[in-house]
Amino acid sequence: MKNILVCDDDKEIVDAIEIYLQQEGYNILKAYDGEQALEVLKEQEVHLLIIDVMMPKLDGIRATLKIREESSIPIIILSAKSEDADKILGLNIGADDYVTKPFNPLELVARVKSQLRRYTQLGNVAESSQKIYQVGGLVMNDDLKEVTVDDELVKLTPIEYNILLLLVKKSGKGIFHQSDI
Repeated sequence: MKNILVCDDDKEIVDAIEIYLQQEGYNILKAYDGEQALEVLKEQEVHLLIIDVMMPKLDGIRATLKIREESSIPIIILSAKSEDADKILGLNIGADDYVTKPFNPLELVARVKSQLRRYTQLGNVAESSQKIYQVGGLVMNDDLKEVTVDDELVKLTPIEYNILLLLVKKSGKGIFHQSDI
């Protein structure tokens, strides 16, 4: 289950976001100012942060700057400030998305899903680039971009290689079977 930290000084907004995101199967962690958000991030594994800009103690902009020193988790800024300059500032300091209040809760849920999908898929791509894949006598060395079948080198175009790599990666996930390749 993915943990989403929602940080806003308006408890009603936090509670409303919690209702929508829990319906999608997410676990919601709550904070009501930037300092609390930083504490939660130290103590818990957080997969995405939704943070307001204007809050007491530590605002969302300064909190985002501090978070970016150590983490690349997706951050969605939620703010009543709708000027282009505010949006540009939020994105330039490290936020991945910017949603203005009042907001459509279903749009926020869609943006959360999009950010999590992008974050987890990019992580998987980075991990997989260091692997050697094998299905039967077929071996793919993704570091060297080499394919061998029964220890004989096979020359492929880049497109052919990418298609084969996709098929080989999916073969162990029940989407394709070895007989399909």
